[in-house]
Amino acid sequence: MTKYDVIVIGGGAAGLSGALALGRFRRSVLVIDDGTPRNAPADGVHNFLTRDGVPPGELYALGRQEVIGYGGAIAEGTVTSARRDGDGFTVELADGTTYRARRLLVTTGLTDVLPDVPGLAEQWGKDVIHCPYCHGWEVRDQAIGVLATSSMAMHQVQLFRQLSDDVTLFLHTAPEPTEEQWEELAARGIAVVQGKVEQIELANGKLTGVRLEGGVVVPRQALAIQSTVRARADFLADLGLETTLVESNGVEIGTAVQVDAMGATQVPGVFAAGNVTNPMAQVVPSAAAGLTAAGGINFDLINEETRQAVAVRGS
Repeated sequence: MTKYDVIVIGGGAAGLSGALALGRFRRSVLVIDDGTPRNAPADGVHNFLTRDGVPPGELYALGRQEVIGYGGAIAEGTVTSARRDGDGFTVELADGTTYRARRLLVTTGLTDVLPDVPGLAEQWGKDVIHCPYCHGWEVRDQAIGVLATSSMAMHQVQLFRQLSDDVTLFLHTAPEPTEEQWEELAARGIAVVQGKVEQIELANGKLTGVRLEGGVVVPRQALAIQSTVRARADFLADLGLETTLVESNGVEIGTAVQVDAMGATQVPGVFAAGNVTNPMAQVVPSAAAGLTAAGGINFDLINEETRQAVAVRGS
């Protein structure tokens, strides 16, 4: 069985960026990807200089070509387990295929857990969105709703108010705004609807409104939500690597794999980068984190190879 210097698990921006850098340093690299990036439903990637608006699939296809151009290999499949194997690691795919490597770079991203409202999942990444920086321009000047499930919605609704004069906050399951927040909402002309949302209304595949319990429908063209995110890292359990809870201002954001400044996890030889470590990262910082982790891996390998060379010379 071929033993690679590095196996990269996940072929998104972080993984391909790391693989590219490692290939340029003459490392043997295998990227394993299951073809289900988080941003697959989106029409385009934004805030990526010179690539703004490029479809995610096109961006990753270009990245794979560049990795292959530097000698890297690509394999399709889902990694179900990773374990220590002598001086390296063995990863196993769902179909039983196994690969070995000296180091692992985990860039599997995360999964969005959406509020339990019928219709959201079908429109996710279209006119049901979450990030004003990623998708806000595309819904500018539309009738935008913000579905509140926590106090984080107060921040989110103000961001979308920058993009449209017609913004409505649906309190849904969020706590009652404070007196100061009520004043801020009123000052910015943000309408507030109390009561739980029952479902979203669609016509011809597009969002037309938000239906409240009781039957009242508030017309909307776009709906922003705050998903809870889960790091895609269950396959690391055999290595003893677990995810940790990520919070912001006391609100649960999701889970992530902890790493140091160079992307190293608590398990020697295992590095991670991208959304699996930082749920808030967009495509550009995810790619940058992949590059940084590649540098950490390469230096880790050089240190190992230097120790081995010294030992051989001394013998």
